[in-house]
Amino acid sequence: MRILRHEAGHAIQHGYRLHRRPSYQRIFGKSSTKYPTSYRPNPASRQFVQHLRAYYAQAHPDEDFAETFAVWMQPRARWRKRYQGWGALKKLEYVDELMEELRGVRAPVKTRARVAPISQLSATLREYYEEKRAFYAVDFPSTYDRELCRVFSTSSTFAHRELASRFITRHAKMIRALVTRWTGESEFTVDQLLHDMIGRSRVLKLRVPGPDERVLLDFAGILAVRSVHFLYRRRESIPL
Repeated sequence: MRILRHEAGHAIQHGYRLHRRPSYQRIFGKSSTKYPTSYRPNPASRQFVQHLRAYYAQAHPDEDFAETFAVWMQPRARWRKRYQGWGALKKLEYVDELMEELRGVRAPVKTRARVAPISQLSATLREYYEEKRAFYAVDFPSTYDRELCRVFSTSSTFAHRELASRFITRHAKMIRALVTRWTGESEFTVDQLLHDMIGRSRVLKLRVPGPDERVLLDFAGILAVRSVHFLYRRRESIPL
């Protein structure tokens, strides 16, 4: 759904020719800007929303809009509160105003021209989405399996204990506060890693093997190390 919301943003942009508006260009930049072959994101920037991985909103003005639209469109999103104090909030409010203005308005672009018609495609829909999921890294990565298995367990001995995914979710607020205080990293970076680790713990069916307090500190420790590593790695150029 994240990818679909992102792509819907592109469709809205081009269907209503939003990129031709001076106000759009002031907020997001010019759509005519040449796409780079790679980009160097600033993980600490508060001028862009964070939706897909690799800080994709920073890749190009069109991606900035699509990512902002995706965050705005997300069901039950609390973007006003979550992005309070961020420069990105101005972009979200602009999208909110645009969508209200366009409510019930037919898109001016009505061309039926086909881009890459089916008769010319050789890849299946499944292959296409697998490629997109790999590019956007939507699935939960197995990168953290070794560390997670050191803190939690798959042993039947602990089959009666709480699932690690539930444990992490239950203590997420405390873990986030600890890690951001220890590392100085943004809550968004920590939340992204938390999301991945919760998902991966669920896949591995890990359980809590010891006292809550000890496991909590052990897990917060590996998350802190990963947060610092994640930020350092993202300072490198990312290919498009």
